Amino acid sequence: MTEVNKKYRLTSMEEPTDEMLQELMEDVAKAARESSAKAEAEKLRRLQTVANQIEAWRKRI
Repeated sequence: MTEVNKKYRLTSMEEPTDEMLQELMEDVAKAARESSAKAEAEKLRRLQTVANQIEAWRKRI
């Protein structure tokens, strides 16, 4: 979180500058990319778990 994010709140009565808005948008974009990467990693982990379970099941047949 940047200084702008710490200082400015969208509920504030004052309008943000263009620079403040740009920095806020960059922070949000960064957080979205991080969240997406974590979700993708979790999805791949779960798919691998299921693939391993299927493989184990096939070996028992």
